[in-house]
Amino acid sequence: MASSNRTAATNSLPLAYRLRPAARFDRLANGGGALVLGYPLRALFVHAEWHPALACLAGGDWVPRERIAAAMPDLPAEALESFLNTLIRKGYLAQAGFPRLAASEYPSVSVIIPVRDRPQEIQECLASLTRLDYPAAKREIIVVDDASRDDTPAVVEQFPVVRLIRMTQHRQAAFCRNRAAEAARGNILAFIDSDCLADPTWLKELVPAFRDDSLGALGGWVDAAFEDNGLDRYEKVKSALKMGSWFKRSEQAERFFYVPACNFLVRRDAFQEVGGFRESLHVGEDVDFCWRLQDAGYSLEYRPLGRVAHKHRNRLGAFCARRFDYGTSEPVLQSLHRARVKTLFLPWSETLFWLTAVLAIVAQSLLPLAAGGIMLLVDGIRKHRRLQTRQVPVTRRETYTAIIRGYLAFVYHCCSFVSRYYLIAVPLLTPLSPLAAAIMGGMHLMAGLVEFSVKQPRLNPLAFVFFFTLEQASYQSGVWWACIRRLNFNPVLPRVIHKRI
Repeated sequence: MASSNRTAATNSLPLAYRLRPAARFDRLANGGGALVLGYPLRALFVHAEWHPALACLAGGDWVPRERIAAAMPDLPAEALESFLNTLIRKGYLAQAGFPRLAASEYPSVSVIIPVRDRPQEIQECLASLTRLDYPAAKREIIVVDDASRDDTPAVVEQFPVVRLIRMTQHRQAAFCRNRAAEAARGNILAFIDSDCLADPTWLKELVPAFRDDSLGALGGWVDAAFEDNGLDRYEKVKSALKMGSWFKRSEQAERFFYVPACNFLVRRDAFQEVGGFRESLHVGEDVDFCWRLQDAGYSLEYRPLGRVAHKHRNRLGAFCARRFDYGTSEPVLQSLHRARVKTLFLPWSETLFWLTAVLAIVAQSLLPLAAGGIMLLVDGIRKHRRLQTRQVPVTRRETYTAIIRGYLAFVYHCCSFVSRYYLIAVPLLTPLSPLAAAIMGGMHLMAGLVEFSVKQPRLNPLAFVFFFTLEQASYQSGVWWACIRRLNFNPVLPRVIHKRI
C-alpha cells in the first residue's frame, strides 16, 4: 500500500529523477566515475562527460529534468533522456512524473476493449476513457462485444465516440482483441479490459516511451480498484497483475518477462508482424504474445506509470478459481515456448553454506557451522578481490553486506519455490513423513512472512498468510492439473543450475 501511494504521489510531479536509495555516485582517482548499487552489488563506470548530470543527482533528492539539462547545455535533450532512461532500467535511478509532449508529437492511439456480459463494468470503463487527457483527434475507442447475452451492446452504444464491433459467437478475449486491431487506425494499440478504469493521464504517461525506436510494447501500472475488505487489501499489494514499483525492460538473460494485457500498449506494426494474440489461448495469451514479441527482436518494458484500476474478484471462490486458471497456463506456455526452460538457480556458495547449517542442526555440532563460516569468509574475500581488480569502489563491509543479503535471499527463493508449487503436497506427506511436511509448511510460512514484510499491506500477518496460502494452493492446483493433463511436468520440475546462464 505504501509503495502504491508513493508512486501515485510522484507521478503527479513534473518529470524528475533521483538516485535510488541503494545507489551512489563516486568519482574515481583516475578522473572517471562509477555508479554503485549496494544490492544486488554492482557498479557502472560512467564517462566523465556525464559527471555533471550525476553530480546533480548525488544529493539523493528529486531533481527536475530541466536542472539536469542546464548542467549539460550542449547535450541534445534526446541524448540526455536516453542516458537517464538507461540508468533507470539498470536500477540506479528512479523517475517521478512523465515527459510532456507537444500536441503534435503524440501518435495516434486506438484503445481496444473486449467485453462480454458486463454492462455496468463497460459503462464505467468507457466513462473513464471519455475523461482521457489526450488529443481527441489522435485517439479512437473500439469495443468488441463477445456475443453478450444481456444489454452490454446497448450500453456501449450510449457512447457515440466508441466504435462497436459485435460478435455473433463467443470467441474469447484474444480473438476479440485481434478483430479490433484489424479495424484500428492508430499507430499505437492500447489494450485495457472492461473491468478496468483508466486514469485521465493513462496514455499521456505511457505513450512518450515510444520515442525509443527499439521499444515494441509497454505495460503500465495496474492498481486495485477496491479496498473495502481483507481480500481487497491483499489484492492491493499481491495482485497477479501488479508488476512492481520499478521500471523493468526485457533482457536476453530474463526470458520470462511479460506485462498483462489489461494495461498494454504496442506498436501496431509490431503487433501485426508477430500475428497478434494466439486465439487458441484463453489464459496466458498476454504472456505468450510478450514472449513472441521479444523473440521477434522487439524490446518490452514495464513502467509504474499510466495507472489503471482493476476490479479484481473479491470473493474467495472467484479469487481461488481465477488463480487456478492462471496456473493452468504454465504447462501450455512451456509447451509452446520450449526454448524457455524453467530453471532453479542454486549457486554453489549459498547452497553449500546452508547445507553446513542444516548439517550442524542435525548433527548437533558446531563444526559444520564453523566450516560454513569459513566458506562465507572466503567467498567475501574472493568477491572483494575481484571487485578491487575491476577498480569498483566498494568497501569490504559493503561486499559482505551484499553477500549476507544474497545468502538470505537464497533461502527466501527456495522457500518461495516450494510454496508456489509444492504446498498442496503437505497434507499428503503429513502421515508419511511429518518432519518433511513440517519443513515444507515452515518454508511456506517463511515465504509468506517475507512477502508480508516487503509488501506492507493494511492487514495483520495472520490474515495475509491466510490469503497467501489460498492463492498458492489454488495456483499450484491449476499447474499440477494441467501438467497431469498434458503430461508436461517442466513447470514443477525445473532444471537446476549453479551458474547463471
